[in-house]
Amino acid sequence: MVPVSFTFQLLPISTAAKSYNHSVVDGQPVAFRLAAPRAPLIYNRMVVDAPEIDKVFHALADATRRDIFCRCGDGELSISQLAKDYPMSFAAVQKHVAVMERAGLVTKERRGREQLVRSDLRAISDAREALDGLEAIWRGRIDRMVGLLAGDTEPG
Repeated sequence: MVPVSFTFQLLPISTAAKSYNHSVVDGQPVAFRLAAPRAPLIYNRMVVDAPEIDKVFHALADATRRDIFCRCGDGELSISQLAKDYPMSFAAVQKHVAVMERAGLVTKERRGREQLVRSDLRAISDAREALDGLEAIWRGRIDRMVGLLAGDTEPG
């Protein structure tokens, strides 16, 4: 077990935040909190720093949205055509489509009173590129581990 040190702060009640615990020390009301030491920030190369890709993965995390994306890949469908196949309201399907549109997975086009939805594969290809980059990093790490286990001490 690794020992951990904590700091203990006593403050007068008037300067303490509401999140502090309150007690009485030597007849005086005080507030206290235990604070663990902060670990240094570490930059993680594995983190994909692309908010657009995050939106794509968020949108694809839902089974209904994945199904909508696949169905719209075959051709344009109106939101009302999409909505009749799901056990949810028209408004709920509209919200799903809006999430997908913000992620760049679909485009909407108004024709008369209907909004037609079409899948856009560019967002998927961008997400694929991000995943390919992560795969290359991990394959490199695995190759280095295999080399270390085999006794090869040369890096790279």
